[in-house]
Amino acid sequence: MKRTAIASDRAPTNTQRMRRLLTTTLALAAALPAQWNPAAGQWGKTAPSDLRVMTFNVLDAICSTNTKNSATNNWGACARIVASLRPDVLLLQECGDNNGNGTGGSIDSVANLTAAIGMFLHGGSDTFHSGATVTAYVQAYAPGYDLPYVFVSSSDDNYNRNVILSRYPFADLNGDGAATFSDIPNVSADLYAPGGNGGIRGFMFAEIDLPDALYAGDLVLGNAHLKAGSASSSHNQRVSAAKNVAYFVDHLYNGAGGSVPDPHNKIADNPPATSVLDVNTAVVLGGDWNEDEWGNGTIGPADWLARAATFDPSGADGTDRDGTDMTYDHAAEVFGGSVNTYQNSSYKDDYVCWQDSVVAMRRSFQFDSGQTPTSARPPELGTFGNATSVASDHRPVIVDLVLPAALGCNDAAEDFGFAKLGSNGRFPRFAACGSLQSGGSATLTLSDCPPNAPVYALLGIWPTTWNSFGGVLVPQDPLAIGPFATDASGALSIPFAGGGGPFWIYAQWAIADPGVSFGLSFSNALRIDFLP
Repeated sequence: MKRTAIASDRAPTNTQRMRRLLTTTLALAAALPAQWNPAAGQWGKTAPSDLRVMTFNVLDAICSTNTKNSATNNWGACARIVASLRPDVLLLQECGDNNGNGTGGSIDSVANLTAAIGMFLHGGSDTFHSGATVTAYVQAYAPGYDLPYVFVSSSDDNYNRNVILSRYPFADLNGDGAATFSDIPNVSADLYAPGGNGGIRGFMFAEIDLPDALYAGDLVLGNAHLKAGSASSSHNQRVSAAKNVAYFVDHLYNGAGGSVPDPHNKIADNPPATSVLDVNTAVVLGGDWNEDEWGNGTIGPADWLARAATFDPSGADGTDRDGTDMTYDHAAEVFGGSVNTYQNSSYKDDYVCWQDSVVAMRRSFQFDSGQTPTSARPPELGTFGNATSVASDHRPVIVDLVLPAALGCNDAAEDFGFAKLGSNGRFPRFAACGSLQSGGSATLTLSDCPPNAPVYALLGIWPTTWNSFGGVLVPQDPLAIGPFATDASGALSIPFAGGGGPFWIYAQWAIADPGVSFGLSFSNALRIDFLP
């Protein structure tokens, strides 16, 4: 937090304080860098707190025997694409197939593929090619970026494996002692679930511990490469897998709407989970689901994973945390507008699906360097050219999600030695916390101020961000002005009226004690998320 002292013979008026606050707020707003502007080659997230999920079928490019020092091959193309888009979590399919890549004769073991992923991210010596050095790798193009947590599935089809990479660590979230599953535990037939597992290559899951200082909850990720093929037997395999996974998500993680995991005792989770997920923890699913059911009158895996038992038009029976349907993406390529992820086809095979009662989508898109003007290509691609077509026959799908923000506080330093706010002379610690509500009221709370001190709160709002997600936020006053007296615990709350969310704002606040000449303190800008 930045502190600004005011030196004058008399205390500034409330109007002067308000003007200074607003001036500083607008200056901060103008200084924010633009992170999402593809036309200018900027493909980053709008806000650092957004969680970027990317799914990418890499068509055998990531395998231990591939050449890792080529400037033009599929390995290097994949590395540049990941470096360009910098997901927080990355779901990969068709990894580890050396034979399919034409560079070896067998599927990688879990250990060998894990080592190859390390080289893909960090470079180093290529232990699979004696004397070679890895020169094409993600951090060569994005030095400050990393996905240090890697889970390679032990389920395979004798050809390839699936992988989850994360910026944040894996951790058991529901008390069953497992942070990762290569496939869902066996499901006994119940309701709409035929029974069995997650399909031919497994439906892998990873439970992820998000930073408590940033997020109110955590995250569960599922990733799969479901059965391909247009034959009815292939369709039945992928749909059966999707039904079992939908049941697993709804009954183990959601507790089927109750407080007890697996209430029908049909999931062979051993040891069994002891709790359902926290209400702020979302399940997000992704992968290559080989969904070719569009337009042929059948129901495919994407619908089953999102809607579960039946297809109630009201959406009241799905796999979302609140029992409604989850949402799956309709991501389009940014410049050409195609929604087909399997290149040169009419199929959208690749999906990301999320519990929209917990998280909100800021944007979804596909990346195709061939459709992107040269001037708009991310700088990490360098002079590679059409990296997407070299990397794979699938386009990556990217979804930026807004997660429930932590109710933690943005604290001030306590070294502001010449301005003792409050009559008791304390060096106060200020904190701003947003209550995550929409359609009603919301508050910002400033805590650990001098108890019962006559503190003023001047709050500046950046109005251009009020309706970022289509919501409307209406402060009670353009600048929410005190006096709002602190309570006995040293906290004061500033009220808002809100509605139509989700939305987010940037805010800056100032605290002033009208009885102290040197008593005005400015904060840094704070992002506050309001979710349904």
